Amino acid sequence: MHTTDAAASEPGVFANGIWKQNPVLVQVLGMCPVLAVSNTTINALAMGLATASVLILSSATVSLLRHWIPPQARIVTFIMVIATFVTCVDYLVQSISIELHRALGAFLSLIVVNCLVLGRAEAFASQQSVRRSLADAAGMGCGFLFALLCLGTVRELVGSGQVFGYPLLGDRYQGWAIMLLPPGGFFSLAGWLMFFRWWTLRRHSASGSTFQLSGPTDG
Repeated sequence: MHTTDAAASEPGVFANGIWKQNPVLVQVLGMCPVLAVSNTTINALAMGLATASVLILSSATVSLLRHWIPPQARIVTFIMVIATFVTCVDYLVQSISIELHRALGAFLSLIVVNCLVLGRAEAFASQQSVRRSLADAAGMGCGFLFALLCLGTVRELVGSGQVFGYPLLGDRYQGWAIMLLPPGGFFSLAGWLMFFRWWTLRRHSASGSTFQLSGPTDG
């Protein structure tokens, strides 16, 4: 956990998760679902909401129980809490849409071992109040959702000329099928990482301030 997290207010903690410490575009966490299910905006939105929901619920629970969790059993306890909410979200998605549940596949269940969710429980929620833990989880969850939508929008638009299933580039557009395949995830991620870094450095250069991107070691 960064030292700035401990001193920041709840709005500051929330904003850090979306931009300055974005879990995907800065910390490069949770790459497995990011690359696997971001081939369409619908899949990206569903996975982002599912991960954010588990993150918020598990962080709040860990924070509530932090004084009663033995240090020796904290990781096991965190995983049990996360797995409980992942199971609930998995059944919820399945009840809403069987096709969506099949599209997300095993990656929905693998939220249990997502380093973003477990990392925030260990690095932040287990040491902070419920309000601050909720702010942190909501910020990180929104940041994860934002990054997934960025990748999903580019991949679906370039790959098929559609966004959320609606054609935007006309019937004559010949999509780049590779963008809907696994290599397209790497191409899109690389492009967004370069753009995000350029934009962040440009903003701080214009303001005359110094800035260092957060490393991936932060849970």
